[in-house]
Amino acid sequence: NLSSDLTSTINERLNNLTASKIRAFDQKVSEISGIIKLTIGEPDLATPDHIKDAAIRDIQANDSHYAPQAGKPELLEAISNYLDCSIGVHYDPKSEICVTVGATGALNDVFMTLLNPGDKILVPTPVWALYFQLIKMTGAIPIQVDTKKDDFILTAEHLRHVLNGRGKGAKAIILTDPSNPTGRVYSATALKALADVIKEYKIFSVTDEIYAELVYGKAKHHSLSEYIPDRNILISGLSKAYAMTGSRLGYIAAPKQIMKSIRKINSFLVTSVTDNVQIAAVEALNNGQNDPKKAREIYEARLNFMQSGLEKLGFEMATPQGAFYIFAKIPEKYGTNDEQFAFELAQKAKVGVTPGRYFGKGGEGYGRLSYASSTEQLKESLARISNF
Repeated sequence: NLSSDLTSTINERLNNLTASKIRAFDQKVSEISGIIKLTIGEPDLATPDHIKDAAIRDIQANDSHYAPQAGKPELLEAISNYLDCSIGVHYDPKSEICVTVGATGALNDVFMTLLNPGDKILVPTPVWALYFQLIKMTGAIPIQVDTKKDDFILTAEHLRHVLNGRGKGAKAIILTDPSNPTGRVYSATALKALADVIKEYKIFSVTDEIYAELVYGKAKHHSLSEYIPDRNILISGLSKAYAMTGSRLGYIAAPKQIMKSIRKINSFLVTSVTDNVQIAAVEALNNGQNDPKKAREIYEARLNFMQSGLEKLGFEMATPQGAFYIFAKIPEKYGTNDEQFAFELAQKAKVGVTPGRYFGKGGEGYGRLSYASSTEQLKESLARISNF
């Protein structure tokens, strides 16, 4: 046991943080025998073989020493080339990119670089709730902006209204695109309008683009970096599109002046990212351009199946266009207590979905379903929901 005279000496900010309710709910329903879990954003696909082979070869070549703190030069170059091709923005690999331990590590780097205690940062919701805790760890204040009335897409008018009101004096805004949990994708027109407001109010933008490769139908991924590269800090990684969640490979791209500080923070937190993981990422970006296309075809078919089935059962949703989530409104006859509904669904139908309230304002009355599960499991889960 910890000495009693030390128990009150830890960082007081931790007392104001809560553990992930998403994970806690997942653990709780995992105890139900035979349950199908659509709760966690974890691809059921495997990392492509050529990427795994690259990591194995690197281990066998004894590449097990400290890597450069910002990332291996060949990976920085690969990321730069990828962004050049995908969004048409060039980032200098020598001074404007940093490799991180997953996109979560990237978020920590950016928040610790930008935010001082008392600073405000706008967070459109519903959103991945970890943002709130990471922001609070810096002593800053997350200002939730409920986007439910706008079909879960933050409009320029809404942003201006918030910046003139309770968000006045905010230092930054973070935008997730494609969205977790709603699957919504911002159009070029919507982003351009937001960029104009961000520029006018002289604030930073941070974009979490971890699902950029997973966009379906006629939707196309765009980035705020296309319109305000001098203000935007882009975060992404390989976890979702390449099924590499456990590899923990993320990155940040930003103007060199702010990147200097971001790289400093990253070196303090992790020293450097694992060698063979970086080499695997080089292989993915340089030779795996078709991998996300294959994954996208699989996920899109699953999305169409689940969306059609849920709508027939009376669930409503703003059209999901990306990532691998459906954010469905619970049918009216079940009320708006999404947490109670999710527990009942788990216990009686043996299907786990995540309560919408766990994603912040605007989420109450909804449930998030991940279709990053096998087609067989999705078919069975829809049958069970239908029976329920």
